[in-house]
Amino acid sequence: MKYLIWILRIALGGLFIFSGVVKANDPLGLAYKMTEIFEVWGMNGLANYSFAFSVGMIALEVVAGVAMIVGNAFRFWISIMVLLNAFFLFLTWFIWTSGKVKECGCFGDCLKITNAETFYKDVALTAIAIFLWIFRYRVFGIFKKESINAAIVGGAAVFILAFQWWTLHHLPVHDCLPYRVGNSIYEKMQPSDSATAAVFSTILTYEKNGVKKDFTSEEFNEQKIWEDPKWKFVDSKSTLVKEATGQPEIPSDFALTSYDDDDMTKAVLTAKGYTFLWFVREPNKAHLDAKYMERLHNIINKAATMKVKFYVLCSSGVELCKTYQEAWNMKDVTFYMLDQTVSKTAMRSNPGLMLLNDGKVIGKWSYMDYPSDIVLDNGQLIVK
Repeated sequence: MKYLIWILRIALGGLFIFSGVVKANDPLGLAYKMTEIFEVWGMNGLANYSFAFSVGMIALEVVAGVAMIVGNAFRFWISIMVLLNAFFLFLTWFIWTSGKVKECGCFGDCLKITNAETFYKDVALTAIAIFLWIFRYRVFGIFKKESINAAIVGGAAVFILAFQWWTLHHLPVHDCLPYRVGNSIYEKMQPSDSATAAVFSTILTYEKNGVKKDFTSEEFNEQKIWEDPKWKFVDSKSTLVKEATGQPEIPSDFALTSYDDDDMTKAVLTAKGYTFLWFVREPNKAHLDAKYMERLHNIINKAATMKVKFYVLCSSGVELCKTYQEAWNMKDVTFYMLDQTVSKTAMRSNPGLMLLNDGKVIGKWSYMDYPSDIVLDNGQLIVK
């Protein structure tokens, strides 16, 4: 029993640590997923606190995972673990069965598993947590001095909070999104030659004379239910039968439009040579400190002398973007409009800089990491 308990402690704690660290690489990604879930549940008020919930949940996962292995205050932490896993079990069951949320994002964007696999994973973790809770009195700290065990858990809390601070102010250590360095955004927007659409099965529920009946789409059309006014629509539910294949990794809503509403997406993303894209969403909340903007203006000026293209992708409406264009002293810089949701996926920091070469992403920088200088040497742009 002793060895079984140890194995289960390591399995449960290790998976929670792994899950937390992976999500800490991109806390905003989890925050956006939480917002989506809150909106599906009609809890729009809580959606305003998604970012705080994200940072707290990630920290809690890692701290609880370390506590499982270290054994510090085990009776308290295993109780927390049971509650957490019970909640995750309900959440993944809802996501899997409702179809209202595409995926749970339990391991962030770097490791994706199906909703069914996620649910069964949580079934196993909940069972392990309950087992350890039953035998909680047999678990002791790995060190005799509780202060040492507590210090390890505390150190884990400091580490995971510091790591999140770093990734939030810079960029994810490992970019797992299709806008990462090495990818061509325009190519990722195209389906493969063998692409197939998703197949869904739809059940329509109608009521007649107080009796409800389910119809498949085929039955509904064959029996011409709509011709009988006594049938009243009650509900419909679509179930995914076959996943889509070969679909674009980047949706078509990555669209760049000019102030005159001209679509400039293909022209910008397939242009030959070097192109800087400065992503700015919610300019009123963007980090526009003087020291950062000075570096940016240096790049803009250098790019102009080198005939290197520089565009601002603004996400706040034409009139507001025009106002900011003047305020930022960028009258000679071309501004394009980009959907705010797309912008926050393509560039996690607000604002952030991206460099393309022949349409391929070769560099990304947060507002804290703008290059100090750029040099054109024999046709090659060197970023310093």
